[in-house]
Amino acid sequence: MVVSQIDLAPKYKEALEGIEGYSHLLVLYWLSRVPYNARGRRMKIHPRSRPDLPLVGVFATRTQYRPNPIGLTQVKLIERRGKTLTVKGLDALNGTPVLDIKPISPKTERPAHFRVPEWYSRLWKKPLKKAAAAQPGID
Repeated sequence: MVVSQIDLAPKYKEALEGIEGYSHLLVLYWLSRVPYNARGRRMKIHPRSRPDLPLVGVFATRTQYRPNPIGLTQVKLIERRGKTLTVKGLDALNGTPVLDIKPISPKTERPAHFRVPEWYSRLWKKPLKKAAAAQPGID
């Protein structure tokens, strides 16, 4: 998993006080590099552009082609130094604007039981390299 740094504006340094007590954070960010004309145009896609997977609504996927291009990732907090967080697992491009950072609450963000659709399991068992290379980052 990728290790990244989130460098906040100096005015937010004080807002980070105490965050190092958490092991995991939710990072919300603006998908600023998704072309404006691609946003919200597709309501259904094949996950990761794989035709062997069903056509599903964009809200049933993690695609960046959303009506409102807001990304959300759970990351592991490795370290805080001043206004900079070092995290593991951020799936945003370098320079992506961060909208908010929230600590994970084990009581509210971690369900005891969850389910995923059948196609989701197939997505990770047998990746289709040709489709993934054609449109990286879509799922």
